Amino acid sequence: MRTQPRDSNGVAVYRHEALAVVLQVRTHPDDQCENPISALNTPRPPCLQVLVARRSHPPFQGMYALPSGPLEPEETLGASAFRHLSQKMDIGALSYMEQIGTRSDARRDPSQRTVATAYLGLVPAGINTTLPAHARWISLNQLPEMAYDHADIIGEGADRLRAKLSYTNIAFALAPPDFTIAELTNIYRAALGREVSPTNLQRVLSRRGQLIPTGQQERPGSKGGRPARRYRFTKQTLQVTDPFAILRPS
Repeated sequence: MRTQPRDSNGVAVYRHEALAVVLQVRTHPDDQCENPISALNTPRPPCLQVLVARRSHPPFQGMYALPSGPLEPEETLGASAFRHLSQKMDIGALSYMEQIGTRSDARRDPSQRTVATAYLGLVPAGINTTLPAHARWISLNQLPEMAYDHADIIGEGADRLRAKLSYTNIAFALAPPDFTIAELTNIYRAALGREVSPTNLQRVLSRRGQLIPTGQQERPGSKGGRPARRYRFTKQTLQVTDPFAILRPS
């Protein structure tokens, strides 16, 4: 049984850390996105991926973990999460970040009592960041055994994202600055992990006032046809667009 350090007043003293679940819809040559969605007929279909880093020391040495580290006395949890994340990637690539919860199981860290507060971060599709050698993006469909309870926390972050895709405009944080409906549909398919109808998606988002045409069009393809229009999100900050909706554009 571990002995818990206490201060002079007998109050338990323990470690508090901040960690980040950073997600991006990516097509990456090092990851085979085993996505069951048959409509994505591309050699490497995009999939939802998470940023992880291999641990170099015990506990869980050699296993992958989320970017994390201890909260310093003079910093906020959000600042701590950004600080530890900045050691793995350029945080300027982040388009959105929010707190998703706190884990306090006394045995989640075998070395000491550690409370962890987790954040969800999103990076737009198409942005590539330089990572250190021990960090990488891994498909959520192919997660290895993770250190601590980080696999559960990744699942919690993905569930939060998927829920908010139903009733907010959070897809702005996954999409590039402008896109065709086909490109946006692929992002939704990858994030939701299921089929999405481009026609229904455009109708739902347009009805909610989330999309606006840029006035630009794609160049006609080799097969001809009508050039695809390009769109952007009307807002680049989180907004609840339909609090009672369950988005099922299929």
